[in-house]
Amino acid sequence: MMATVRLSFSPAPVHVRTARLVGVAVARRAGVREDLLDEVRLAIGEACTRAVALHRQYGLADQVLVEMSDGGSYAVRVVDRAPIEAGIGLTALPPDELANESLTDEALTTGVGFALLAGFVEDLQVRPVDVGIGTEVRMVWPVGR
Repeated sequence: MMATVRLSFSPAPVHVRTARLVGVAVARRAGVREDLLDEVRLAIGEACTRAVALHRQYGLADQVLVEMSDGGSYAVRVVDRAPIEAGIGLTALPPDELANESLTDEALTTGVGFALLAGFVEDLQVRPVDVGIGTEVRMVWPVGR
């Protein structure tokens, strides 16, 4: 039986830690291998930090949504409501642009967050949300039952 846990929080950095803790607890319960739990923790932290940074950059009070489900694999969705060009455009920043001092701290955070996510999440998808404005970051890990 598939279980889904939904968590939403105001775009404040203090809430990212809670999302990581809940994400790892759900991953453990879902049957994600122990040696992958650090990856899960880091990935959820990066995706949530990115969403919070975008919301703060654009002055959005909307909640950041984190959805975790365990149907055959462990999937995590992190949804932000920032303008799409902001959320996805930074995925392809070349390294020399990351060193450009004109980038804001928030832009740097979101660009580096994607680079880190792509480095340690094998099954990563980033796409526009189905309804409204925003980006969905979806990460999947195998479960070993």
